[in-house]
Amino acid sequence: MFKAAVATPTPIPPRERILAAASGLFYRQGIRAVGVDAIAEAAGTNKMTLYRHFASKDELVAEYLRRLAAESNAIWGQLEQQHPGNPCAQLDAWLEEMAGHLADADERGCALTNAAVELPEKNHPARPVIEEFKKEQRARLAALCAGAGLSQPELVADELFLILEGARVSSQSVGPGGPACSFVRMGRTLIEAHSASRRNEPASTRE
Repeated sequence: MFKAAVATPTPIPPRERILAAASGLFYRQGIRAVGVDAIAEAAGTNKMTLYRHFASKDELVAEYLRRLAAESNAIWGQLEQQHPGNPCAQLDAWLEEMAGHLADADERGCALTNAAVELPEKNHPARPVIEEFKKEQRARLAALCAGAGLSQPELVADELFLILEGARVSSQSVGPGGPACSFVRMGRTLIEAHSASRRNEPASTRE
């Protein structure tokens, strides 16, 4: 009898192995605490190969954060697919999505926020990645708030953004069962308050 052929796993390219290893180490241990030796060892390679793909550890950090930003940004497209043409439902689904991350005991908060704290130098190649990501997140929230017909959508976006950032920090300091567990309720209360305000506005004053 002929034996069934066993598919040979496709080897993971060194660049992807390095990024995967760095991502886990940076997120769990912190960017400053992890050296290139540890990354190379975790990736099953050596420093020479690492530097062949990344000019420096700083460039590796920047690429790690770009990948995370792209993954996070994909969530907005998913929300739109789930609730097409319904900004109110998308906004509520966003609250639930973020709450899921806050309740996950394995998470250490937002990796880009953590990186912003660790990397205060404005000339670090990761800083533009962090700042652009945060600005885009806030802009997307503002657009949803405006689409949902909320009064002062820019202000609501700022408040939701700050509540989320605070909840992430709180979840790390006192656990997901602390104030962070009220994130959805606080978000919905805020949205409803601005929805009611919008309904009560004279038509002539609405934008």
